[in-house]
Amino acid sequence: MRKKTFDFYNLAWRWHFYAGLFVAPFMILLSLTGIIYLFKPQLDPLMYSDLLQVKPGEVRLSADEQLMHLHHQSPKLQVSQYLPAPAADRSAQFVAQLDGREVNAFVDPYSGKLLGVQDAKSNLQAVARALHGELMIGIAGDRLIELAAGWGIVLVVSGLYLWWPRGRSLRVLVWPNWSRRGRALWRELHVVLGFWGSLLMLFMLLTGMTWTGFWGKSFADVWNRFPAAMWNEVPKSDLEARTLNEAHRQTIPWAMENTPMPMSGGAHAEHMRQGSGGMAMPQISLQQVVDIAERAGVTPGYAIALPKGAEGVFTVSVFADDSRNDATLHIDQYTGKVLADVRWKDYGLVAKGVESGVMLHEGKMFGLFNQLLMLAVCLMILLSAASGLWIWWKRRPRGRLGVPPMPDALPVWKGGVAIMIILGVAFPLVGASLLLVWALDWAVLSRIKPRSPALG
Repeated sequence: MRKKTFDFYNLAWRWHFYAGLFVAPFMILLSLTGIIYLFKPQLDPLMYSDLLQVKPGEVRLSADEQLMHLHHQSPKLQVSQYLPAPAADRSAQFVAQLDGREVNAFVDPYSGKLLGVQDAKSNLQAVARALHGELMIGIAGDRLIELAAGWGIVLVVSGLYLWWPRGRSLRVLVWPNWSRRGRALWRELHVVLGFWGSLLMLFMLLTGMTWTGFWGKSFADVWNRFPAAMWNEVPKSDLEARTLNEAHRQTIPWAMENTPMPMSGGAHAEHMRQGSGGMAMPQISLQQVVDIAERAGVTPGYAIALPKGAEGVFTVSVFADDSRNDATLHIDQYTGKVLADVRWKDYGLVAKGVESGVMLHEGKMFGLFNQLLMLAVCLMILLSAASGLWIWWKRRPRGRLGVPPMPDALPVWKGGVAIMIILGVAFPLVGASLLLVWALDWAVLSRIKPRSPALG
């Protein structure tokens, strides 16, 4: 029995090693980019005060007047989104295309002066967010992040098994022995940080995975549903609201991503197409949309996406720090009719849980306290990953990878097998990669002589 337990310990160690070697670099990157994005509310005013801060005036220009001033100063801008000034001393923002690139144009809402233009994808926060979500390489990066998050769960589960006391004092496993030095101290820190951070790391991984392109979309399709009757009287397009979100910019809440995009009235759309040579000409002004949002009680900080094409709609959305203030309104571009108005009360239980979890994940729900808590979690994950890599680097035989040995007889622990099956089914990409790595390990790596220069 003791031999069987030892064999399974070695097997768990081997899988912990594989998971750690793959996951650790991602965890370091995600922690660093997460910290940057976590403190966006403090960093942006420091870095871009000339763009964000304005002197409050007596009368604020209407949204259309601001847009007119912007076009007068920069005629080449093709505006796609408008963000009204969220406070009296803040600028208004227009998202636009300029010479083939997306930019943020900041306008003084009192004078209409263009304060400056910023590349929408290359500023610090946009880069941090894009790296955090898809490594800035599109779908392939999104899948890699999802795999890393899934394998992070394998890492936590196997790490907890390796941590389990087995006759040792619990005290030494929850508090490091500071008298140790070198690799031994790093191992103590790795074990203790892993234990205390395990639940928090699972929370961060699971809430982050809801935004992934494969698992997150599948999860939403199954668990995030609105009553079909909400859309019965609304002409719908083939597009989903997720098309308004991008890796570097969050526009609408997660709960709305898999909902259909409505269309502006068919008769009006056809009339405007015929009268404008195929070009869409919105019949209500931008200020009218702002007025509709304010009458509807939408929390300041919202964005207005302009219609795309003759059948497009204005979309007012706020991805609020307190998810109970989330709002998404689709407005007919010709009549100003609100085609859909979805709030917190319309969310299902899962959607409410995910939205609240995401706000906690991003450190927004409880202000500075939430930020500091998530900072502590990020540092814990960062140190745990870095210490794991350092321990491996110091332990590995010179010139070899240092893979933990495969047990002589492959043990079968029903509980462990059940956990792996559950993880594989719950996270298909992880399940497929688990099978691939297991097959490679069993068929190739375990048959290489222990003294192989590559493995050892």
